[in-house]
Amino acid sequence: MGVTYLEPGSSQMGKKESIADTAKVLGRMFDGIEYRGFNQKIVEELAANSGVPVWNGLTDEFHPTQMLADLLTIEENFGTLKGVHFTFMGDARNNVGNSLMVACAKMGLNFTACSPKELFPKKELVDSCRQIAAESGSTITLTENVEEGTKNADVIYTDIWVSMGEPDDVWESRIKLLKPYQVNAQLMKNASERSIFMHCLPSFHDKNTQIGADIAKKFGLPEMEVTDEVFTSKRSVVFDEAENRLHTIKSVLYATLC
Repeated sequence: MGVTYLEPGSSQMGKKESIADTAKVLGRMFDGIEYRGFNQKIVEELAANSGVPVWNGLTDEFHPTQMLADLLTIEENFGTLKGVHFTFMGDARNNVGNSLMVACAKMGLNFTACSPKELFPKKELVDSCRQIAAESGSTITLTENVEEGTKNADVIYTDIWVSMGEPDDVWESRIKLLKPYQVNAQLMKNASERSIFMHCLPSFHDKNTQIGADIAKKFGLPEMEVTDEVFTSKRSVVFDEAENRLHTIKSVLYATLC
């Protein structure tokens, strides 16, 4: 299988050529298109006009391919998805938080978003997910209370506090909001005895990255969304999760191209 990578600077998509026209051209040249960018409407327009499978590799709103790896990892650990208690810590209105809520609702996991109210997911999406969850026999819960949100959780999941494409000047306000929601050893003790820790990566669990070092120097915070103790613990399945991206995306390619 041949692959061509089109970086933002090497395409006129949306600049000199409309998304629809670009989609029609690419659809005549390729068997499938993966879009990884910002605007959800772009991937939807590509899908509507290309005539070939279009895969959402990540947008500002959703990250569905990550969900497949996450669900596989959960099933590997618990043998089932139905009835698993899942808690997402942090910015619950980002693409990962949104997608996890949708995935849990569809597959019957009880989803809890544990975050400041300012970072709750949009009401329209919550209402839609609650309708889906009612059909699958699961629940959707939003809470600001860390103890309540993590009590007996089977899965504790978090993501970085500032997402791709956000300006650096939001770090200070985001740290103030989310520091109480850091995943640490005390928080994991409140979860189920069988609980696992998950993260879509990359993670700022130490100072061994440029951003991690800069934040530690500027704000005195050597670990951010998760402590190194939890990240490297036996409960952490983050690298199984990363590997499962390979297996699930291969499955998506096979299902849509073969």
